[in-house]
Amino acid sequence: MIRPIAAAGAFLMLAACSSRGGIDAACQDLSFEGTRFTVCRADPQKHDLLLVDKGMDGRPMRDFTGIEPRLGDRFPRIAFAMNAGMFDATGLPIGYYVEDGAEQKPLNRRPGPGNFHMQPNGVFWGDAKGWHVATTDDFAANKPDHVRFATQSGPMLLIDGKLHPKLADNGTSLTVRNAVGVGLNGSAWFAISNEPVSFGRFARLFRDRLAAPDALYLDGAVSRLWDPVSKRLDGGTPIGPMVVALQR
Repeated sequence: MIRPIAAAGAFLMLAACSSRGGIDAACQDLSFEGTRFTVCRADPQKHDLLLVDKGMDGRPMRDFTGIEPRLGDRFPRIAFAMNAGMFDATGLPIGYYVEDGAEQKPLNRRPGPGNFHMQPNGVFWGDAKGWHVATTDDFAANKPDHVRFATQSGPMLLIDGKLHPKLADNGTSLTVRNAVGVGLNGSAWFAISNEPVSFGRFARLFRDRLAAPDALYLDGAVSRLWDPVSKRLDGGTPIGPMVVALQR
């Protein structure tokens, strides 16, 4: 179940209510402001995070089925996987992308249309100090020497606890969406709406329920989750880069 460990608005802990093949549940359904979500918690003491995009043949995988051959003997340790950023028509990331310490796409600071270019956009990344979400400008100004993984997307949903200045509290643009935020305890929260949701309500989920002061929109309409413990495997439109949480 999801259990609050402090006053309202403080972060939540996921207590594993089940397991499968030795892997503890990391994802749980919840309701926030009347909308149904699934949230998955990556614990820095328990999980490793990595990004994957191309399959063994060097081409974009486009769905979760290509993860098994890519991970090999690490595959049974998957706690969950989710699409992790916007991509072009071929499935390649359109923004900054680092996989296994290797930069595959440079930081994208060009203006343009669409959600990705709604400034400020941002970067989710991992380094020796942990997992982070920051605006693209902040990341560029304070880029660490070694980035283990990174994906750039947009817009930012939350910046230091405040909604992105261009987001309405509860606008008329409604779709299934997914995003990532880093909580006060260093956990990475990955959330996907199980029904159409506005940007504003989605941002407040991270701020008011998950206590993640910085959150980054990953995508919408094509949002998909794979949770092996609950046997959830979303299908649909081909996706691009994916984030995978491995239980140690």
